[in-house]
Amino acid sequence: MSAESPAADLQQKYRQFLDLLPLTISLAGLPPSEGRLFSEEQIEARAITFRYAYRVARATAKECLGGS
Repeated sequence: MSAESPAADLQQKYRQFLDLLPLTISLAGLPPSEGRLFSEEQIEARAITFRYAYRVARATAKECLGGS
């Protein structure tokens, strides 16, 4: 296995993340900050919501593309 393989794998995962970003944001349904700052707890809660929405977006894309 070449040294480029892990970098290529990471690049592919990053591209997948970017491709799913619009769907993930839509599924998360989080309102924009509109100039105010969030507390640490609010940021963590939004991150948890975003991570779950990404998992759903990824699973939906796989299902729609016929993957498992």
